[in-house]
Amino acid sequence: MIKKFNIQKQDSIHTDTKFMQKKQHFAKKQAFIFLATLVFNAVTAPFCVFALDLKDVNSKLSDVFGSFSDSNEGSTVFRSLNIPTGGRSESLGTAITGLCDDINFFDYNPAGSAVLSNSEIAFFHNSWIADSAMETLEGSMRFNNLGIGLQLKCFYVPFTEYNLFGDKLAGNYYSETSLAFNMAYNFIAGYNFKGIAAGYTVRASWRNMPDYADNQTDKIKSGSGLEQSALGFMADFGILVRFNFLKNFSSFEPNFNFGLALNNLGLAFTGFSKNFELDDSLPTRISAGFSYRLFKNLLFTTEFRQPVNLMNFSSSQKFSFASGAEINITDFFDFEAGFMLSGGNPRFSIGSQFDIKGIKMNVNYTLDLTTSFNPVNHISLAARLLLGDRGRSKTRAMVYEKYTEGIELYSKGDRQNIKKAIEKWTEAKNLSSSIGIKFDPAIEAITAAQDLLNVHDQIKNFGSLN
Repeated sequence: MIKKFNIQKQDSIHTDTKFMQKKQHFAKKQAFIFLATLVFNAVTAPFCVFALDLKDVNSKLSDVFGSFSDSNEGSTVFRSLNIPTGGRSESLGTAITGLCDDINFFDYNPAGSAVLSNSEIAFFHNSWIADSAMETLEGSMRFNNLGIGLQLKCFYVPFTEYNLFGDKLAGNYYSETSLAFNMAYNFIAGYNFKGIAAGYTVRASWRNMPDYADNQTDKIKSGSGLEQSALGFMADFGILVRFNFLKNFSSFEPNFNFGLALNNLGLAFTGFSKNFELDDSLPTRISAGFSYRLFKNLLFTTEFRQPVNLMNFSSSQKFSFASGAEINITDFFDFEAGFMLSGGNPRFSIGSQFDIKGIKMNVNYTLDLTTSFNPVNHISLAARLLLGDRGRSKTRAMVYEKYTEGIELYSKGDRQNIKKAIEKWTEAKNLSSSIGIKFDPAIEAITAAQDLLNVHDQIKNFGSLN
């Protein structure tokens, strides 16, 4: 009885010790995130204070980037499609076409849903200029090599109309709302070469213009807003190639991605109340980019974009460039910085991403000279809920376990153990196939082992002939 009590007491002490260790680890994690947030605020505070009226800085930057100024800027409709949803994508300068390792892929490369590690639900809030904002809700799920996703986003800005005497006549919101469906598939996915993912996104967008007043009577004209509202239908197409290149660290994920995408290919229609007609061109663009993880904790992304005016090719805007970098400081805290050049004015951004109990949070600050004569700063927030990988990581662990057991058996060298090794490697190959991945090491090992058995048979036959 005393022995049983002592065992229970020891188990209780062990459990309490593990609980205290977890509690201390979580407390340290909270303290680190709090400290990192303070540092982030300290770094961005000077920009937030002075970025409102840095005309001298703006003038110097305009001199440097003046040759990139574009006379065709603003010649397309549904401009909100060019506004970042915020979060990590904006922190990396929106250079995402060649990365797509989380749900931020939606507005950049539709092939991304086929390669996500986890199913995700995400909410983004981007506090834009002049009291405008972008709200986005996204969800994506992966079934082995098949990925699907949904996105709902809304850009809105207060619309207030006054007459010549300063009296308020109408108050409402101008908005652009989009609903998108995504599907992608990763072809010839393997252990060494991660495959070629291809996908598409179809999107419908509605531009809501509020009714406005008659200049003579100051009365709201019914249907006047509907006449200038618009409905757009468009599609995105993209591919993503993933493989290892000069990789100096151990990881299942590849360290080099290349992406190519065609975004916002479609038409818009307006004049619903009176004259139904084709609207101006959508902000169609061709994008190419890559990402390279130089070290396990250091990531670089780069992207080039060429806008295309489908209504008048000669009115297409000039190309734009974006780049970003990410440092994984700990397993739950990352720091990002990005740069984008579109037209003659640049955009600088910094952000941090931290993990709290399966929720990825991101805070981003952007100094933006692309949207106003004076520098404008804004902040975006993002929350991503990770819903797991549908058991793929557990299956992958079993694959490695079977493969390792096969190596141990093969190392013994005798015929019986080589056959057992082939059985283990076959199990590893079949398990990997069940999650849509060709496990090249097992396939190569099976071939080598069978060749060795054939040599054994030839030697045995040669000996029996003698």
